[in-house]
Amino acid sequence: MLEKRWFKSMVAIILFLIIVFLLNTNKFILNPIFVFLKTIFLPFVVAGILFYLCRPLVAWLEKKKTPRWLAILAAYLAIILFIIGFIKLVGPVINDQLKHFVNNLPVMVSTVTDWFMYIQENRSTFPDFVQDALITASEKLETKIAANAGNIANGIANGILSAFGFIGGFINTIFYLVLVPFILFYMLKDSHRFAPSVAALFPKSKNEHVKNIIHEMDKTISTYIQGQMLVSVIVGTLLYIGYLIIDLPYSLVLAIFGMFTNVIPFLGPFIAVIPAFLVALFTDPIMAVYVGIIMLIAQQIEGNIISPHIMGKTLNIHPLTIIVLVLTAGNIMGIIGVIFVIPAYSMAKVLVIYIVKMFRVE
Repeated sequence: MLEKRWFKSMVAIILFLIIVFLLNTNKFILNPIFVFLKTIFLPFVVAGILFYLCRPLVAWLEKKKTPRWLAILAAYLAIILFIIGFIKLVGPVINDQLKHFVNNLPVMVSTVTDWFMYIQENRSTFPDFVQDALITASEKLETKIAANAGNIANGIANGILSAFGFIGGFINTIFYLVLVPFILFYMLKDSHRFAPSVAALFPKSKNEHVKNIIHEMDKTISTYIQGQMLVSVIVGTLLYIGYLIIDLPYSLVLAIFGMFTNVIPFLGPFIAVIPAFLVALFTDPIMAVYVGIIMLIAQQIEGNIISPHIMGKTLNIHPLTIIVLVLTAGNIMGIIGVIFVIPAYSMAKVLVIYIVKMFRVE
């Protein structure tokens, strides 16, 4: 019985659970490791995304007999030119629209206040259950205002702490700006050595299996990042065109916001439409309907035409699975989990499939 595979698997699971229990009991041992991982997490993520975006250019230049170091410098130059071009072409428009939004903010607040005043003055015309709900909401609001009225000193103290936090955040930003290019350089320079180095840690009989696993995982994450970026840009462009057609204020800012939120699986489109819907509602209520139609059309084009051609069936994840993963990751890790749960699941899926194949071969 000791030689049975199921028995060995059960022993491995029990040992794993014992290790997890011991580590959970002695958390102080892992605290320095968690702090270290938290510190380097963001730079490595940013560098990893840039790596998958720059690698096709570096590979293409190497095929043209360009030295690797020169191809990497060309990729850096492309990133710099893109940032400068974006700032020069789009920056002034975004700045003007943001200034216009800030100037109109008091009018929007006044409009909302007028709505509430109108509802309060005409509360008797609403059904009883609506009146009860309005009374309850008003009481809760008054309670919160009264509770926060005595917190001025705390607010000042928090403001001072926030100022120090801003300084710390600024220093971290400078640190990331310096660290990310170094990480990206070595990723582009030594990426071809990663698979052989990892495979060398395993028995020779497993080397090819390990290399295949790494290759498939690399292909999956590459397809996801490159495809998701391209799809987001296209969706942002479609939203911008639609917003221009209906003459929606702050169209470029709202389209860029929709482009960035589109990287969030499942929830991205719903988040993207919220500010556009509110702006349209303040401008003209019928425009809010147009915004909904534009978002629906853009998502239908993205889901049925763009994504299938760009992403293909590399990920091959059922929509219901995506919903479950996103909701679960959101509850556990917040927005970070929502963004990274799909690529993480895809890589885990590739790993499990190959491990099962290896056991079947044996």
